[in-house]
Amino acid sequence: MENNTSLQQQLLEAGVHFGHLKKKWNPKMLPYIFAEKKGIHIIDLNKTVECLQETAAVLKQIARSGKKILFVGTKKQAKDIVNECAKRVNMPFVTERWLGGMLTNFNTVRKSVKKMQSIEKMLGDGSFDNITKKERLTLSRDKDKMEKVLGGISQLGRVPAALFIVDIGHEHIALAEAKRLGIATFGIVDTNCDPNKVDFAIPANDDATKSIAILVNYITATIAEGLAERQAAKDEETEEITDDEKERKAAKLQAEAEAEGGRGGRGGRGGGQRRRTPAGGSRGPGGGRR
Repeated sequence: MENNTSLQQQLLEAGVHFGHLKKKWNPKMLPYIFAEKKGIHIIDLNKTVECLQETAAVLKQIARSGKKILFVGTKKQAKDIVNECAKRVNMPFVTERWLGGMLTNFNTVRKSVKKMQSIEKMLGDGSFDNITKKERLTLSRDKDKMEKVLGGISQLGRVPAALFIVDIGHEHIALAEAKRLGIATFGIVDTNCDPNKVDFAIPANDDATKSIAILVNYITATIAEGLAERQAAKDEETEEITDDEKERKAAKLQAEAEAEGGRGGRGGRGGGQRRRTPAGGSRGPGGGRR
């Protein structure tokens, strides 16, 4: 309980409980609203802690299973935080703008990523040395533009297993695409949004940088735990395989040694047969002469 209290205290200090003006509220957020103060809704931090921990636990399992979680936060206050946190756990992210069809038309987006990577490679390995300076500059600019929008998903080979969204109202296109594809959605939801639109909602202030930072960092730390557990399990498996291999090799050597021994015995028997043949042979010709 002490852990919860200290987390609640940190959330309070970061201003996570400040919602929007009462007139902007979404009535579906009623269960998460604690009170109204000076025309502003105050979010119930008990509910925030509960939802945050539940969301983190599910995301941890997804990370532990080796699946990808796409971080989405294109609003000014969230960009840098989302970028830095996603990179820390090696997860894909979108922080510039959401390209329509980034999930629903994933194959086409993937082609653009490959084009960007091939330009990058060719600029690096000197393939473009014989083109004009102007052409090289144009290609560089194209690559930089693509890098800005697609850089965060360049390592994403398939559609992610989950989306973690900062401000579901702002990222409504991303949310709609994920829903259409049946991808699990997790999001920070302020008092002006509908929490039922995501599978897991964290009721919190999604406008203040401090509030976004504390929540995204908490989620990232839990994802990191899941990844560490996955690695530990993999290492254990490797050790087990090594032990199995050692046993297998020992059994193989033993079998080979036994086979060698067996061959030696058969050789002895063969020698006995060879001795009998000349004896028989001497009797034959001798009998013929007499």
